Amino acid sequence: MTLGELLLAIFWFFLLVIWIYLLITIFVDIFRSDDLSGWAKALWILFIIILPLLGVLVYVIARGEGMQERRAQDAADAQKAQDDYIREVAGSDSSADELAKLADLRDRGVITQDEFDAQKAKILS
Repeated sequence: MTLGELLLAIFWFFLLVIWIYLLITIFVDIFRSDDLSGWAKALWILFIIILPLLGVLVYVIARGEGMQERRAQDAADAQKAQDDYIREVAGSDSSADELAKLADLRDRGVITQDEFDAQKAKILS
């Protein structure tokens, strides 16, 4: 095997890895999409399986922007869940600290008096 053949084999292997990654990403996006019905998901999968190159290109063109938005939303949801878990495990501030923060928000005009009263009742209960 010459050096040129080796480099060409590495190039084709690299393209194969990219292709597998792209297929996995698209299949994950199809199954995570809330805006697609079951039939639409099945049709997209059949289209990608029957005509792989054309199916992937059409999917990326038609739903590429939505892929990025869904991935960003999933990341934000995961971050929020992690933050909530950390807050829960670490323990919350005392009631007095939370009331002081609420009073500060009310004084700065971020929340209304009604919102303050509702949150105060929630903290004290």
